[in-house]
This record gives sequence, structure tokens and C-alpha cells, in this order.
Amino acid sequence: MERSLAVGNMTRVQEFVLLGLSTRPEVRDVLFAVFLTLYLMTLLENSLIVLLVCRHSELHKPMYFFLGNLSCLEMCYVSVTTPSLLAGLRTGPCRVPFTACMTQLFFFISLICTECTLLASMAYDRYVAICRPLHYPLLMRPQVCLGLAVTSWLGGLLVSVAKTTCIASLSYCGPNVLNQFFCDVSPLLNLSCTHVALTELVDFISAIIIFCGTLLVALASYSAIGVSVLHMPSAAARREAFSTCASHLVVVGVFYSAALFIYCRPSRIRSMDLNKVLSVIYTVATPVCNPVIYCLRNREVHAALWKTLHWS
Repeated sequence: MERSLAVGNMTRVQEFVLLGLSTRPEVRDVLFAVFLTLYLMTLLENSLIVLLVCRHSELHKPMYFFLGNLSCLEMCYVSVTTPSLLAGLRTGPCRVPFTACMTQLFFFISLICTECTLLASMAYDRYVAICRPLHYPLLMRPQVCLGLAVTSWLGGLLVSVAKTTCIASLSYCGPNVLNQFFCDVSPLLNLSCTHVALTELVDFISAIIIFCGTLLVALASYSAIGVSVLHMPSAAARREAFSTCASHLVVVGVFYSAALFIYCRPSRIRSMDLNKVLSVIYTVATPVCNPVIYCLRNREVHAALWKTLHWS
């Protein structure tokens, strides 16, 4: 009771200060150039993929439908976190109003949950294509693909509403400094001056369901693909299939390893420098690599790109 009264008498935080990646000016300038280049590359790569998928009828297939969704998501994803990263590198620690911080958190959680579900849907699509090719037109018909995509986006929104509401309802009485380059779950929980056990429980359970559930679907799909590929009579077909699956597994492995380490822990993270490094991996590095691994090494995408260049 005394604690509640004391908290009520404290001034509620109206804004947060994001420390960013580095406080050394000479390092900030170099990092600003690097991350600005990566940001522009990500937008260019993913915009190109969306253009190719929409423009060429030969890419109107379930695999490219999901890749188009993933590319749209990646552009939104990096546009939620990277601008605040660049602002911090350009001007140093920056102030963010409470409402703006919660808005950024909402979109970030929504997009990361949607990405998990899309990655699992893409893995399932490849499983059906390789392991059950005769049933592929039925199992991955347009209605199913649309349903999976809509479920991914709406599911991310619903999870984000629950998590953001819990975090926004906490009391923040000071200090207001976030050792991160964007408004993230763990740094905000560390600043709360009220009990966060219920919020941490909601965060942990939703992370287990979203991250671990979709990861199991992806791993099961790629495992089944691996077994099926081993029984292929052609050595060339086996090499090509293994190469594709290995590339996909690298992206899935890097993304999930970093995300699970941060979001599936039942307690607040104290090692914030490690937190920032891992955040850079799945908010900057993974989005810029995904188009290269998923699309730009694909022969059909190469052919569509060649046609587009010749038409223009």
C-alpha cells in the first residue's frame, strides 16, 4: 500500500532518451554511413522484389506470393527501427515522447510476430512443394495462401495489442534513459517502477507461442524436406535442394537465435550491450540479407529481372 502511494506521488515519465549504439562521435559517423547504406539497400532490394512479383505472371505462385509479403514486411520493419538508429548516430542520444515510443513498440512487435508466421508459412510451402508435389495445387491454392498471409498479419497485430497495452500501463517514474536504439520490451521493463511480473509473464508466454511455435513448424518442414531430398535419385537435384534449404535455414537460424535469446527469457535482460548487438542482427542484417538468399539467387527471379531491364 505504501509502495503504491509512493509511486502515485512520483512524476510520470513523459519522454524517454535513447542512447543509441555509440556515444563516441568518430564511431557514430562511420556507423551512420554503414547503416544508412544498409537501410537504402534493404528498401531497394525489397521494392525490386515486390515490383517483379506484381509485374510478371510467371511469378504469380504461392512461393513468390509469400516472398512479396515478406518483402513488404521487411520494408516496414526496417522503417520502424532504423530511422531512430540513424537519428541517434547523427545527433547522439535522442528524446522520444512516451506516446511515440509506445507507437514504435507496437509496430515493432506486430511486424516481428508477423515475420515469424510468414517464415513458417514459407517453410510449409516448400515442404508441400518438395514432399507432396501432387497435392501442391490443392494444399497451396490461392485461398489457402491468402488465409495464411492474412492470419500472419492479423495475428501479429493482436499479439502486439496485448503486449503493448501491458507495457504502456506500467508506471515509469524515472530514470528515463533506454540503453537501446529503439523502444524495445526489455529496456522498458527495466525502467518500470512498478511490479512487472504479470507483464513479463504475458511477454514470455506470447514469445513461446509465437517464436517457438513457428520455429517448430519451420524446423519440422525443413527436416521433412531433408529426408525427402536424401531419397532423390538425381545427385544434381539433391545438391540444388540442399543448397536452397541450407540458405533458408541460415536466415531462419540467425533470426530466431537472436530473437529467442531476447524475447523468450522470463526475466529482464541486464546485458544491454549484447541486447543491442543482437537487435542489430535481426533488425538490420537479416532484412538486407533475406532478399539475396530467398529471391535474388532464384532463376525465375533472375529471368523476370532480365525481362524488366530489357523492357525499360
